[in-house]
Amino acid sequence: MIALMAVRATKRGAQRTPLSGDCDVLICGASFAGLTLARQLEGAGARVLMLDRYEVGERATSACAAPTEWLERLGLRESVRQTFGELVMHIPSGSVRWGLPFTFSTFDYRVLCELLRDGCHSTEFDTATVESIETGPLHRVQTDRGELRAPLVIDALGWRRVLSGGEPIQPPDARLSRGLEVHPSGNGSDMELWLDRRYVRAGYSWSFPADGELRIGVGSFEPRDHVKEPTVALAGDIGSEAVRFQGNWIPHKLRAATADGVFFVGDSAGHCLPLTAEGIRPAFYFALALGRELRHVLAGRATREQALERYGAFSAQHSWQYACMLGAQHLVGRMIGSAALAAAVRVAGVPAVGRWAFRHYLAIMAPQFAAWRLPAVAVPAAAGAAPLASVASSAT
Repeated sequence: MIALMAVRATKRGAQRTPLSGDCDVLICGASFAGLTLARQLEGAGARVLMLDRYEVGERATSACAAPTEWLERLGLRESVRQTFGELVMHIPSGSVRWGLPFTFSTFDYRVLCELLRDGCHSTEFDTATVESIETGPLHRVQTDRGELRAPLVIDALGWRRVLSGGEPIQPPDARLSRGLEVHPSGNGSDMELWLDRRYVRAGYSWSFPADGELRIGVGSFEPRDHVKEPTVALAGDIGSEAVRFQGNWIPHKLRAATADGVFFVGDSAGHCLPLTAEGIRPAFYFALALGRELRHVLAGRATREQALERYGAFSAQHSWQYACMLGAQHLVGRMIGSAALAAAVRVAGVPAVGRWAFRHYLAIMAPQFAAWRLPAVAVPAAAGAAPLASVASSAT
Protein backbone atom coordinates (compact mmCIF):
# COMPACT_ATOMS: atom_id res chain seq x y z
CA MET A 1 0.00 0.00 0.00
CA ILE A 2 1.02 3.59 -0.60
CA ALA A 3 1.64 5.50 2.60
CA LEU A 4 -0.32 8.66 3.26
CA MET A 5 1.86 11.66 2.58
CA ALA A 6 0.68 14.60 4.67
CA VAL A 7 2.02 17.45 6.70
CA ARG A 8 -0.51 18.95 9.05
CA ALA A 9 -1.60 22.33 7.76
CA THR A 10 -1.96 25.24 10.12
CA LYS A 11 -4.09 27.25 7.69
CA ARG A 12 -7.09 26.48 5.54
CA GLY A 13 -7.98 26.95 1.90
CA ALA A 14 -5.26 27.16 -0.75
CA GLN A 15 -2.54 27.24 1.89
CA ARG A 16 -3.18 23.66 2.96
CA THR A 17 -0.45 21.17 2.19
CA PRO A 18 -1.04 18.34 -0.32
CA LEU A 19 -2.68 15.12 0.87
CA SER A 20 -2.70 11.89 -1.13
CA GLY A 21 -2.33 8.13 -0.77
CA ASP A 22 -4.17 4.90 0.03
CA CYS A 23 -5.85 3.64 3.19
CA ASP A 24 -8.11 0.73 4.10
CA VAL A 25 -11.02 2.83 5.40
CA LEU A 26 -11.72 6.48 4.61
CA ILE A 27 -14.27 8.12 6.92
CA CYS A 28 -15.46 11.46 5.58
CA GLY A 29 -16.92 13.49 8.44
CA ALA A 30 -15.77 13.73 12.06
CA SER A 31 -18.87 14.44 14.08
CA PHE A 32 -21.03 11.96 16.03
CA ALA A 33 -21.34 9.26 13.36
CA GLY A 34 -17.81 9.46 11.97
CA LEU A 35 -16.13 9.44 15.38
CA THR A 36 -18.30 6.60 16.68
CA LEU A 37 -17.50 4.54 13.60
CA ALA A 38 -13.77 5.19 13.95
CA ARG A 39 -13.90 4.02 17.56
CA GLN A 40 -15.70 0.86 16.49
CA LEU A 41 -12.84 0.08 14.14
CA GLU A 42 -10.16 0.46 16.81
CA GLY A 43 -8.02 -2.67 16.99
CA ALA A 44 -9.20 -4.01 13.63
CA GLY A 45 -5.68 -3.80 12.21
CA ALA A 46 -6.67 -1.41 9.44
CA ARG A 47 -5.30 1.89 8.21
CA VAL A 48 -8.18 4.26 8.95
CA LEU A 49 -8.16 7.89 7.90
CA MET A 50 -10.85 10.36 8.97
CA LEU A 51 -11.33 13.70 7.22
CA ASP A 52 -13.32 16.78 8.10
CA ARG A 53 -13.15 20.39 6.99
CA TYR A 54 -12.89 21.37 10.68
CA GLU A 55 -10.81 20.12 13.58
CA VAL A 56 -12.50 17.51 15.78
CA GLY A 57 -15.01 19.21 18.08
CA GLU A 58 -14.47 22.62 16.53
CA ARG A 59 -17.96 23.32 15.26
CA ALA A 60 -21.12 22.16 17.04
CA THR A 61 -24.02 21.31 14.76
CA SER A 62 -26.99 20.69 17.07
CA ALA A 63 -28.59 21.37 20.45
CA CYS A 64 -26.28 18.65 21.81
CA ALA A 65 -28.68 16.56 23.86
CA ALA A 66 -29.35 12.82 23.97
CA PRO A 67 -30.81 10.10 26.20
CA THR A 68 -28.49 9.87 29.19
CA GLU A 69 -28.18 6.09 29.08
CA TRP A 70 -26.81 6.24 25.55
CA LEU A 71 -24.10 8.64 26.70
CA GLU A 72 -23.27 6.49 29.70
CA ARG A 73 -23.08 3.24 27.75
CA LEU A 74 -20.74 4.87 25.25
CA GLY A 75 -18.46 6.10 28.02
CA LEU A 76 -19.35 9.75 27.42
CA ARG A 77 -20.70 10.70 30.84
CA GLU A 78 -17.94 13.29 31.33
CA SER A 79 -19.48 15.44 28.59
CA VAL A 80 -22.88 15.76 30.33
CA ARG A 81 -23.83 19.26 31.49
CA GLN A 82 -27.39 18.85 32.77
CA THR A 83 -29.92 16.02 33.08
CA PHE A 84 -33.72 16.12 32.90
CA GLY A 85 -36.46 13.68 33.85
CA GLU A 86 -39.32 15.83 32.54
CA LEU A 87 -40.22 17.74 29.41
CA VAL A 88 -42.29 20.93 29.76
CA MET A 89 -44.64 21.42 26.80
CA HIS A 90 -45.97 24.94 26.21
CA ILE A 91 -49.13 25.41 24.15
CA PRO A 92 -51.17 28.63 23.77
CA SER A 93 -53.65 27.50 26.43
CA GLY A 94 -51.05 26.64 29.08
CA SER A 95 -48.20 24.29 29.93
CA VAL A 96 -48.05 20.54 30.57
CA ARG A 97 -45.27 18.53 32.23
CA TRP A 98 -44.48 15.23 30.59
CA GLY A 99 -42.72 12.77 32.90
CA LEU A 100 -40.10 10.74 31.02
CA PRO A 101 -39.40 7.05 31.70
CA PHE A 102 -35.73 7.85 31.04
CA THR A 103 -33.55 10.93 31.45
CA PHE A 104 -32.29 13.23 28.74
CA SER A 105 -29.02 15.17 29.02
CA THR A 106 -27.48 18.19 27.39
CA PHE A 107 -23.75 17.84 26.83
CA ASP A 108 -20.66 19.72 25.76
CA TYR A 109 -20.07 19.06 22.07
CA ARG A 110 -16.31 19.55 22.12
CA VAL A 111 -15.81 17.36 25.21
CA LEU A 112 -17.94 14.57 23.75
CA CYS A 113 -16.05 14.65 20.46
CA GLU A 114 -12.73 14.57 22.32
CA LEU A 115 -13.88 11.57 24.36
CA LEU A 116 -14.83 9.72 21.18
CA ARG A 117 -11.55 10.71 19.55
CA ASP A 118 -9.61 9.37 22.54
CA GLY A 119 -11.21 5.98 21.89
CA CYS A 120 -9.91 5.80 18.32
CA HIS A 121 -6.32 6.91 18.81
CA SER A 122 -5.00 4.71 15.98
CA THR A 123 -7.20 6.50 13.44
CA GLU A 124 -5.37 9.19 11.53
CA PHE A 125 -7.17 12.52 11.22
CA ASP A 126 -6.65 15.43 8.88
CA THR A 127 -8.54 18.51 7.76
CA ALA A 128 -9.72 18.61 4.16
CA THR A 129 -12.89 19.45 2.26
CA VAL A 130 -14.28 16.36 0.53
CA GLU A 131 -15.52 17.25 -2.94
CA SER A 132 -16.39 14.17 -5.04
CA ILE A 133 -15.75 10.48 -5.62
CA GLU A 134 -14.92 8.19 -8.52
CA THR A 135 -16.23 4.79 -7.47
CA GLY A 136 -14.63 1.44 -8.22
CA PRO A 137 -12.88 -1.47 -6.47
CA LEU A 138 -10.61 1.24 -5.08
CA HIS A 139 -12.65 4.44 -4.66
CA ARG A 140 -10.92 7.70 -5.55
CA VAL A 141 -12.03 10.58 -3.35
CA GLN A 142 -11.18 14.11 -4.39
CA THR A 143 -10.51 16.71 -1.70
CA ASP A 144 -9.29 20.29 -1.79
CA ARG A 145 -5.86 18.93 -0.88
CA GLY A 146 -5.59 16.05 -3.32
CA GLU A 147 -6.84 12.54 -4.07
CA LEU A 148 -7.22 9.71 -1.56
CA ARG A 149 -7.97 6.08 -2.40
CA ALA A 150 -9.68 3.42 -0.31
CA PRO A 151 -11.82 0.32 -0.92
CA LEU A 152 -14.11 1.27 2.02
CA VAL A 153 -15.43 4.82 1.98
CA ILE A 154 -18.00 6.26 4.37
CA ASP A 155 -19.94 9.49 3.88
CA ALA A 156 -20.73 10.92 7.33
CA LEU A 157 -20.65 14.49 6.02
CA GLY A 158 -24.25 15.44 6.70
CA TRP A 159 -27.38 16.20 4.72
CA ARG A 160 -25.56 17.25 1.52
CA ARG A 161 -24.66 13.58 0.85
CA VAL A 162 -21.52 14.70 -0.94
CA LEU A 163 -20.38 11.26 -2.14
CA SER A 164 -23.68 10.22 -3.67
CA GLY A 165 -23.90 9.91 -7.44
CA GLY A 166 -27.54 10.99 -7.35
CA GLU A 167 -29.04 14.40 -7.81
CA PRO A 168 -27.84 16.77 -5.09
CA ILE A 169 -30.50 17.86 -2.63
CA GLN A 170 -30.81 21.59 -2.25
CA PRO A 171 -32.99 23.53 0.17
CA PRO A 172 -35.60 24.86 0.19
CA ASP A 173 -36.87 22.33 -2.38
CA ALA A 174 -35.35 19.29 -0.64
CA ARG A 175 -37.02 17.25 2.11
CA LEU A 176 -35.35 19.13 4.93
CA SER A 177 -36.42 20.96 8.04
CA ARG A 178 -34.46 23.97 9.22
CA GLY A 179 -33.38 25.03 12.68
CA LEU A 180 -31.63 27.95 14.33
CA GLU A 181 -30.36 28.40 17.89
CA VAL A 182 -28.90 31.10 20.06
CA HIS A 183 -26.63 30.29 23.01
CA PRO A 184 -26.87 32.98 25.69
CA SER A 185 -25.42 32.56 29.15
CA GLY A 186 -28.00 31.50 31.71
CA ASN A 187 -29.45 28.70 33.77
CA GLY A 188 -32.68 26.77 33.89
CA SER A 189 -34.11 23.68 35.52
CA ASP A 190 -36.48 22.55 32.76
CA MET A 191 -36.11 21.22 29.25
CA GLU A 192 -38.87 23.12 27.42
CA LEU A 193 -40.67 22.88 24.08
CA TRP A 194 -43.21 25.26 22.52
CA LEU A 195 -45.92 24.26 20.03
CA ASP A 196 -47.05 27.77 19.23
CA ARG A 197 -47.74 29.48 15.91
CA ARG A 198 -46.42 32.75 17.33
CA TYR A 199 -42.97 31.33 16.71
CA VAL A 200 -43.42 28.80 13.90
CA ARG A 201 -46.51 27.70 11.99
CA ALA A 202 -45.31 24.12 11.40
CA GLY A 203 -42.66 23.03 13.85
CA TYR A 204 -41.63 23.70 17.42
CA SER A 205 -39.36 25.86 19.56
CA TRP A 206 -37.15 24.92 22.49
CA SER A 207 -34.98 25.96 25.39
CA PHE A 208 -32.45 23.39 26.64
CA PRO A 209 -30.39 24.48 29.69
CA ALA A 210 -26.77 23.31 29.76
CA ASP A 211 -25.29 24.40 33.11
CA GLY A 212 -24.52 28.05 32.48
CA GLU A 213 -25.75 28.19 28.91
CA LEU A 214 -29.22 28.17 27.38
CA ARG A 215 -29.77 26.63 23.95
CA ILE A 216 -32.82 28.44 22.58
CA GLY A 217 -34.07 27.74 19.09
CA VAL A 218 -36.81 27.32 16.53
CA GLY A 219 -37.22 24.42 14.08
CA SER A 220 -39.54 24.52 11.10
CA PHE A 221 -40.80 21.50 9.17
CA GLU A 222 -41.28 23.85 6.21
CA PRO A 223 -37.87 24.80 4.78
CA ARG A 224 -39.19 27.99 3.18
CA ASP A 225 -40.23 29.44 6.54
CA HIS A 226 -37.59 31.69 8.07
CA VAL A 227 -36.54 30.97 11.63
CA LYS A 228 -34.26 33.85 12.63
CA GLU A 229 -36.97 36.33 13.62
CA PRO A 230 -38.93 33.82 15.74
CA THR A 231 -35.71 32.62 17.41
CA VAL A 232 -34.88 36.18 18.41
CA ALA A 233 -38.49 36.67 19.58
CA LEU A 234 -38.46 33.50 21.71
CA ALA A 235 -35.16 34.46 23.34
CA GLY A 236 -36.59 37.86 24.20
CA ASP A 237 -39.82 36.38 25.56
CA ILE A 238 -37.92 34.24 28.07
CA GLY A 239 -35.57 37.06 29.02
CA SER A 240 -32.42 35.98 27.22
CA GLU A 241 -30.11 37.56 24.68
CA ALA A 242 -30.08 36.44 21.05
CA VAL A 243 -26.33 35.80 20.79
CA ARG A 244 -24.03 33.15 19.32
CA PHE A 245 -26.22 31.93 16.49
CA GLN A 246 -25.96 28.39 15.17
CA GLY A 247 -28.15 26.95 12.43
CA ASN A 248 -28.47 23.96 10.17
CA TRP A 249 -30.71 22.09 7.76
CA ILE A 250 -32.21 18.93 9.25
CA PRO A 251 -33.07 15.86 7.12
CA HIS A 252 -36.47 14.37 7.88
CA LYS A 253 -36.66 11.51 5.38
CA LEU A 254 -34.74 8.23 5.46
CA ARG A 255 -32.51 7.68 2.42
CA ALA A 256 -30.64 4.66 1.09
CA ALA A 257 -27.70 3.90 3.39
CA THR A 258 -25.55 2.54 0.54
CA ALA A 259 -25.04 3.53 -3.09
CA ASP A 260 -22.37 2.79 -5.71
CA GLY A 261 -20.18 0.97 -3.21
CA VAL A 262 -20.25 3.82 -0.66
CA PHE A 263 -21.65 3.66 2.89
CA PHE A 264 -23.73 6.54 4.26
CA VAL A 265 -24.40 7.15 7.95
CA GLY A 266 -25.99 9.86 10.05
CA ASP A 267 -27.62 12.80 8.31
CA SER A 268 -26.20 11.75 4.92
CA ALA A 269 -28.50 8.69 5.14
CA GLY A 270 -31.41 10.70 6.56
CA HIS A 271 -30.99 8.94 9.91
CA CYS A 272 -32.21 11.97 11.86
CA LEU A 273 -35.63 11.08 13.25
CA PRO A 274 -38.60 12.98 11.79
CA LEU A 275 -40.87 14.99 14.12
CA THR A 276 -38.38 15.22 17.01
CA ALA A 277 -35.34 16.00 14.81
CA GLU A 278 -33.27 13.80 17.14
CA GLY A 279 -30.11 13.05 15.17
CA ILE A 280 -27.45 12.26 17.76
CA ARG A 281 -28.80 8.92 18.98
CA PRO A 282 -29.41 7.70 15.39
CA ALA A 283 -25.86 8.74 14.43
CA PHE A 284 -24.47 6.64 17.28
CA TYR A 285 -26.79 3.73 16.54
CA PHE A 286 -26.21 3.36 12.83
CA ALA A 287 -22.47 4.02 13.15
CA LEU A 288 -22.24 1.12 15.62
CA ALA A 289 -24.09 -1.13 13.18
CA LEU A 290 -21.87 -0.06 10.29
CA GLY A 291 -18.76 -0.64 12.37
CA ARG A 292 -19.82 -4.24 12.95
CA GLU A 293 -20.13 -4.88 9.23
CA LEU A 294 -16.83 -3.20 8.36
CA ARG A 295 -14.96 -5.24 10.98
CA HIS A 296 -16.15 -8.40 9.22
CA VAL A 297 -14.71 -7.09 5.96
CA LEU A 298 -11.43 -6.07 7.56
CA ALA A 299 -11.11 -9.54 9.10
CA GLY A 300 -11.69 -11.21 5.72
CA ARG A 301 -14.98 -12.75 6.86
CA ALA A 302 -17.06 -10.83 4.31
CA THR A 303 -16.66 -8.87 1.13
CA ARG A 304 -17.44 -5.20 0.72
CA GLU A 305 -20.52 -6.15 -1.30
CA GLN A 306 -21.83 -8.31 1.54
CA ALA A 307 -21.29 -5.48 4.01
CA LEU A 308 -23.09 -3.05 1.71
CA GLU A 309 -26.04 -5.41 1.44
CA ARG A 310 -26.25 -6.17 5.16
CA TYR A 311 -25.84 -2.60 6.36
CA GLY A 312 -28.25 -1.28 3.74
CA ALA A 313 -30.85 -3.85 4.80
CA PHE A 314 -30.32 -2.99 8.49
CA SER A 315 -31.00 0.68 7.83
CA ALA A 316 -34.00 -0.11 5.62
CA GLN A 317 -35.53 -2.26 8.38
CA HIS A 318 -36.32 1.00 10.16
CA SER A 319 -38.26 2.43 7.22
CA TRP A 320 -41.67 1.84 8.77
CA GLN A 321 -40.70 3.61 11.99
CA TYR A 322 -39.35 6.59 10.07
CA ALA A 323 -42.47 6.64 7.89
CA CYS A 324 -44.71 6.67 10.96
CA MET A 325 -42.77 9.52 12.54
CA LEU A 326 -42.78 11.48 9.28
CA GLY A 327 -46.55 11.02 9.10
CA ALA A 328 -46.79 12.32 12.67
CA GLN A 329 -44.62 15.28 11.69
CA HIS A 330 -46.96 16.17 8.83
CA LEU A 331 -49.97 15.81 11.13
CA VAL A 332 -48.51 17.91 13.95
CA GLY A 333 -47.38 20.53 11.46
CA ARG A 334 -50.97 20.97 10.30
CA MET A 335 -52.39 20.98 13.83
CA ILE A 336 -50.21 23.62 15.53
CA GLY A 337 -52.49 25.96 17.44
CA SER A 338 -55.54 23.69 17.23
CA ALA A 339 -57.69 22.52 20.11
CA ALA A 340 -57.12 18.93 18.99
CA LEU A 341 -53.34 19.22 19.37
CA ALA A 342 -53.72 20.92 22.75
CA ALA A 343 -55.89 18.01 23.88
CA ALA A 344 -53.32 15.49 22.62
CA VAL A 345 -50.55 17.30 24.53
CA ARG A 346 -52.58 17.10 27.72
CA VAL A 347 -53.36 13.41 27.23
CA ALA A 348 -49.65 12.70 26.75
CA GLY A 349 -49.11 14.36 30.13
CA VAL A 350 -51.03 11.53 31.81
CA PRO A 351 -48.18 9.47 33.38
CA ALA A 352 -49.24 6.08 32.04
CA VAL A 353 -49.71 7.45 28.52
CA GLY A 354 -46.45 9.38 28.50
CA ARG A 355 -44.42 6.45 29.81
CA TRP A 356 -45.88 4.13 27.18
CA ALA A 357 -45.20 6.56 24.33
CA PHE A 358 -41.64 7.45 25.33
CA ARG A 359 -40.67 3.84 26.01
CA HIS A 360 -41.72 2.95 22.48
CA TYR A 361 -39.87 5.97 21.15
CA LEU A 362 -36.66 5.02 22.97
CA ALA A 363 -37.01 1.42 21.78
CA ILE A 364 -36.57 2.51 18.16
CA MET A 365 -32.86 2.71 19.02
CA ALA A 366 -32.56 1.15 22.45
CA PRO A 367 -29.58 2.04 24.69
CA GLN A 368 -28.75 -1.66 25.01
CA PHE A 369 -27.41 -1.45 21.45
CA ALA A 370 -24.70 0.96 22.57
CA ALA A 371 -21.23 -0.41 23.20
CA TRP A 372 -17.67 0.38 22.27
CA ARG A 373 -17.81 -2.67 20.07
CA LEU A 374 -20.70 -4.93 19.23
CA PRO A 375 -20.37 -8.67 19.77
CA ALA A 376 -19.06 -10.51 16.75
CA VAL A 377 -21.77 -11.76 14.40
CA ALA A 378 -21.11 -14.93 12.46
CA VAL A 379 -20.87 -14.16 8.77
CA PRO A 380 -19.90 -16.91 6.31
CA ALA A 381 -16.63 -16.07 4.63
CA ALA A 382 -17.22 -15.19 1.01
CA ALA A 383 -15.46 -17.18 -1.66
CA GLY A 384 -12.28 -15.39 -2.48
CA ALA A 385 -12.62 -12.89 0.36
CA ALA A 386 -9.26 -11.42 1.29
CA PRO A 387 -7.91 -9.00 3.87
CA LEU A 388 -8.44 -5.37 2.95
CA ALA A 389 -4.75 -4.68 2.41
CA SER A 390 -4.61 -7.19 -0.42
CA VAL A 391 -7.91 -5.95 -1.85
CA ALA A 392 -6.51 -2.42 -1.99
CA SER A 393 -3.21 -3.60 -3.46
CA SER A 394 -4.87 -5.58 -6.24
CA ALA A 395 -7.14 -2.66 -7.10
CA THR A 396 -4.33 -0.13 -7.39
